[in-house]
Amino acid sequence: MHAQSPIFQRPPMTPPTPAQVETLTDLASAAYGSRVLFATDEWFAPASRLLLPEPPVFLADKFTSFGKWMDGWESRRKRTPGHDWCVLALGLRGAVDVVDVDTAFFTGNNAPRVSIQAADFSQSGSDATLQILSAKATPERAMGVCASPEELRLAEQLKSHQWTEIVPPTKLGPGYAETRHNLLRVPPNKRGPWTHVRLNMFPDGGIARLRVYGEVVVDWTQGSTTKLLDLVSVAHGGKVVGFNDAHYGHPRNLVAPGRSKTMADGWETARKVTRPAILKADPKTGLLDVPGKDWVVLKLGHLGVIQQVEVDTNHFKGNFPESCVVYGTRFYGDDDEDKLLKEGAIKWEVVLPRVKLEAHKQQYFSVTDGKVNLIPAGVNYVKLEMYPDGGISRLRLLGHKLDAAARL
Repeated sequence: MHAQSPIFQRPPMTPPTPAQVETLTDLASAAYGSRVLFATDEWFAPASRLLLPEPPVFLADKFTSFGKWMDGWESRRKRTPGHDWCVLALGLRGAVDVVDVDTAFFTGNNAPRVSIQAADFSQSGSDATLQILSAKATPERAMGVCASPEELRLAEQLKSHQWTEIVPPTKLGPGYAETRHNLLRVPPNKRGPWTHVRLNMFPDGGIARLRVYGEVVVDWTQGSTTKLLDLVSVAHGGKVVGFNDAHYGHPRNLVAPGRSKTMADGWETARKVTRPAILKADPKTGLLDVPGKDWVVLKLGHLGVIQQVEVDTNHFKGNFPESCVVYGTRFYGDDDEDKLLKEGAIKWEVVLPRVKLEAHKQQYFSVTDGKVNLIPAGVNYVKLEMYPDGGISRLRLLGHKLDAAARL
């Protein structure tokens, strides 16, 4: 292992606030296919837990034959030269803005310091070492193990110690509520895009979660302009811009791959405290006449023409919204996206008029059945409103991208 003698200090940039990262995408989430390719030591807890999308938990009475069960990556107390490190393959290639090294519940055994390096192998798919490590990678890794000399030699062939340093050696806070989230900015000139990350612990210890927050980078110069794609999928660069409520589940789940695994894997808001004592329906439309609604604004991966809309309330059985509506707009001004969040600040066109929703069901609407309004000029932002509150697990917007000459 490559020993280093760094000066351990926090980066000289102002740390971001939690609010500044809540709309970014976690490129390292296992939900997006991220995997641990190598780890020097996983005695107490496997490195694969670093990537779990669920918040870490602490089970006071849970022990294993190797020691205290911990929800994260924890190596043994180091008694040999060097330090512990692991290599991760990001599920989504992207530009990194912020890293959250979460030491939750590691209070007397947290890693005291870390640094992070990154590389982009998007043009090097034939790298033999990477192929071998990727082929062996599994979603869940074993505890009570350390890398064999052969595994270490193979991992060192990646020369990951020479990758670009995006987070310099930095002191971590212990896993108490007020110090567990170590939010670290990545310098603008080191954002990437990246496909792989190396996490260095100095010298050993535990980390609960590693969140690599940023934006997905997609090569839109390739591919057909007639093929239907999910324009809002996180895999195609779709992301959350803003929302009014995420009490039980974050709206970034709306654009995640696959169907939701549980209710927690969707967007769910709190019950409206303004709801009337007795609900009434509009006699003309049959829709509830309610004073409130919840909303989220999403940016599409590419300017495109939406042909089909899928709204999935999977797992939401007693808490699905009564109805929803989808709007779209063509907006340019990434530095002024706040306008999209202000009522009446810009013009929205109706993509999907307000429709009734059902419990625990995928519902499909399209241009061909007259339910979706065609907007030939395309949209690059959408706004989903649900009445009056509740949960939606996924939103799919199938359409085709406009040609490369069109402004993104």
